[in-house]
Amino acid sequence: MIDLIIFWIYRIFLSILPIAGFIILAITAYKFWLHYVQANFISGIEWVLLEIVPPRDVLRSPKAMELFITNALYHWSEKSGLETYWQGAVWFWFSLEIASIDGQVHFYVRAPSRVKGLLETQMYAQFPQAQVKEVEDYTLAVDKITGDSEYNLWGCEFRLKRADVYPIKTYIDFGLDKDPKEEQKVDPISPVIELFGSIGKGEQMWMQIVVTPCQRKYHTKGTWFGHHDWIEEGRKVILKALEEFTGFRERPDGTFSKEVRSPDFLRPMMEGAGRKMLKVGFETGIRVCYVAKRELFNMSNRRNIRLIFRQYAMPFVNELWRINSTQADAFSPNFIASFFPLSSKKITRLANRMLEEYREREFFHPPMRHKIHLPWPLSPLIFPNFFHHHISILNSEELATLWHFPGQILKVPTLERIESKEASPPTNLPV
Repeated sequence: MIDLIIFWIYRIFLSILPIAGFIILAITAYKFWLHYVQANFISGIEWVLLEIVPPRDVLRSPKAMELFITNALYHWSEKSGLETYWQGAVWFWFSLEIASIDGQVHFYVRAPSRVKGLLETQMYAQFPQAQVKEVEDYTLAVDKITGDSEYNLWGCEFRLKRADVYPIKTYIDFGLDKDPKEEQKVDPISPVIELFGSIGKGEQMWMQIVVTPCQRKYHTKGTWFGHHDWIEEGRKVILKALEEFTGFRERPDGTFSKEVRSPDFLRPMMEGAGRKMLKVGFETGIRVCYVAKRELFNMSNRRNIRLIFRQYAMPFVNELWRINSTQADAFSPNFIASFFPLSSKKITRLANRMLEEYREREFFHPPMRHKIHLPWPLSPLIFPNFFHHHISILNSEELATLWHFPGQILKVPTLERIESKEASPPTNLPV
């Protein structure tokens, strides 16, 4: 009897094996084909880097920048099967950047050239006195990072520490939505601009926030092919957090009703999550780099740039958490790294990879090797030169908090501003 069971199990296994092999090969072929056509489509995109020179008097709250981000960067559209699977069409992505070159602070937006006009009109709609100009990519001035190159680089990425539905501290939490008097403003971007403006000649600090409209899908539990968006996923996360505070109350007629009694200490988390889901969401990757000539590389500045997002932290709600640092403990906890630190050669290769990914503004459509996830320690052993990115979801309010023009209370002489107001000529001039 046992032999018969083993025989039939063996026969079933042999009959299923070709089907399973075909399915695996079909999925693999699909993944490679989609990657190929998307890479081909992306290679045809022409990019421009626009420098935004803030006006001399920035009197508007970050709400104006939020409107710019919503109207200019949220390019959501349905794509047909032909566009997706044959042409490889992808949604555009954008990079909001702040860079300090020898202490001179600049604001940049990197975008596809075909939407350059839209970005300009939307920026002028919110900041009529600003100046938008196309410039060369500042990262091209830094050569490849090697053991004997002129420059050294340290960089890292950031992710949300908790679930995406929970927000960081935004300009509304700082009271900037109420347009306080200039001398009473507490602007969270001021520490970033001050730090970037404090470095000297031969040093550079870069920050990029790469965004695209959120298209993430989550599998709906209890279904085969059902899926839902990030807002529904956020609702599920909130309900799960409230499970232990949910009970049933008996009505006078003998029936029961569900009742949620959320404690006061959860109120900031629930209110923040509710407010976050009311605005459009962007898949977001954040990266910072400190670059300097080797003889001028300052370890204090390397440490300082790691802390530029601390003012946005609400530890009980959410905060931006540093990951993928180009240092000795890059792939392991500090305790393990103390016994098995990376060699200087591998750290240099990580730094050069960080430079390349910053220059490419790479987060959403990485090389195929990024899609192969192996557990530690196999991943750093087989793929020692790069990190796996993490994409968080931030809404327009959070992005405007991280990237907006500071007000006049910030007196940084190295922040370039328009020193004179531009005006249109009178309409009644003789021709």
